[in-house]
Amino acid sequence: MNKDHILKTAQSWTHEPFDEATITRTLALITADNDEFQEAFYKDLEFGTGGMRGIMGVGTNRINKYTLGKNTQGISQYLNEQFPEEQVKVAIAYDCRHNSKELAQVVADVFSANGVQVYLFAELRPTPLLSYTVKAKGCHAGVVLTASHNPPEYNGYKVYWQDGGQLVPPQDQEILDIIGSTDFSEINFNGNPELIEFLTEEDDNVFIEGSIKAGRIAGDIDRSRLKIVFTSLHGTSITLIPETLKRAGYTDLHVVKEQAFPDGDFPTVKSPNPEEPEALKMAIALADKIHADIVIGTDPDGDRLGVAVRDNEGKMVLLNGNQTMIAMTDFLLKQTDLKSLKEPFIGSTIVSTPMMHDLAHSYDVECKEGLTGFKWIAKMIEDYPHQDFIGGGEESFGYMVGDFVRDKDAVTAALLACEMYAFAKANTSTTYKELIKLYATHGCYQEKLVSLVKKGISGAEEIKQMMVDLRENPPAQIGGQDVTIIEDYAASTRVNKQLNKKESIDIPKSNVLIFYLADGSKIAARPSGTEPKIKFYISVKTVLDQVENYTEVRAQLEEKIKGILASFDM
Repeated sequence: MNKDHILKTAQSWTHEPFDEATITRTLALITADNDEFQEAFYKDLEFGTGGMRGIMGVGTNRINKYTLGKNTQGISQYLNEQFPEEQVKVAIAYDCRHNSKELAQVVADVFSANGVQVYLFAELRPTPLLSYTVKAKGCHAGVVLTASHNPPEYNGYKVYWQDGGQLVPPQDQEILDIIGSTDFSEINFNGNPELIEFLTEEDDNVFIEGSIKAGRIAGDIDRSRLKIVFTSLHGTSITLIPETLKRAGYTDLHVVKEQAFPDGDFPTVKSPNPEEPEALKMAIALADKIHADIVIGTDPDGDRLGVAVRDNEGKMVLLNGNQTMIAMTDFLLKQTDLKSLKEPFIGSTIVSTPMMHDLAHSYDVECKEGLTGFKWIAKMIEDYPHQDFIGGGEESFGYMVGDFVRDKDAVTAALLACEMYAFAKANTSTTYKELIKLYATHGCYQEKLVSLVKKGISGAEEIKQMMVDLRENPPAQIGGQDVTIIEDYAASTRVNKQLNKKESIDIPKSNVLIFYLADGSKIAARPSGTEPKIKFYISVKTVLDQVENYTEVRAQLEEKIKGILASFDM
């Protein structure tokens, strides 16, 4: 960290083109010369797995009108260069976070000032609707203002391409190069209102009908028998999910009223993340009160989905992302006429459960695997147009139903989760029982995600060093089991220690290490692309001889996971 560089960068924010409020705040930070000052200016905010996310405030490493304006100016230039003979069009959406609506207007102004036609949602809407709109309106790109499930002080900026998927190579680096060479003084904030069109409820209706067509696949069953509790955790999905479920026939729907109003402070939860059981505490309490079958919760921008169901003792339990993905994929495969499809495939990621491959094999379909993030699953669809995509997901509570939306989509996935449970209920079963049957058939998997939070400049260095140590001194054993294979996605290598064999990995480079153990366990280490965290993804497996033994076998697998964590001093 070069303090002179930080000071010089900050001083450049104390005069034009920056406005008076920004200049005043920057001068105060320079005077304070504290950690907040250092972290605000020590680097440029970077694009990660899910776009750009950061704390709101002044500085190059913060979300503000200038950092987002610079992004938008660069993207405008790129789009106009790539499509010189066309009227360039973009769609823009935003979530419930503080300043999202204002920042969305800034982005719209900069695009329109550069001659780009803008379709701007008049009110907050879920991210999957933006992905859908990019394709539906024939747009060249799209932007959504969101920081997903990050804390309230964050906001962010996700960029989509023509196919409705997030940016991938080569466009991502080409755009980043232009943004990097753009000066703040070049941002044109003088919007052209004639080029900004506001989207209405009619656009919602088209999406809802499409979602029902994609996700309502359980046939002729009585959907009114399924009792559902839904919470939007103060986010955007309240605008679409209740209406989608009701139109699909799910009339026994109960919304957690205390969490139904959009609020960027997320006042009833510590974190608006449906991955965390505590976030669904109020929803589960309501479910127990009214004896509901299923709880559905979504994150602030409505792309991530948490599903809680009744276990065999009648207790409401939150399925992890891998379990939801497996159950949904199996249901999709069962309900799909596979023979009518062209080389059908499902999609997953390198840190998700290996059970997806077992499932694909049992249905004689392909399972393609990519890096973390749904942009890579969207890219699979784009790269293999001769094949039909059925569905896919990743462990981080995301799912995509067919080629309807090319991003994780909690709206259609919520409907699919209800279809899955309603179908099971119509056949005197439950989602939980059907999941255990899958474990008995394919092997009993148990997964766990451990995230270590390392904030600030020192935290970033600590995470970097942890990955260096794992690469330079990889463990020979983990949890008492020999490490047999090491995959390094930054080096694009796979080393089989048993066969003393090294081969290349044909997947784009990424800062991920995966260790495979002699007993079939899998441990992946990966710094988060959107949060100050390093994540460890653990997957273990054993045989489940009969469904009645699931509780006992699961306990054995949890002990195995504890042994693995102990090897990493966690």
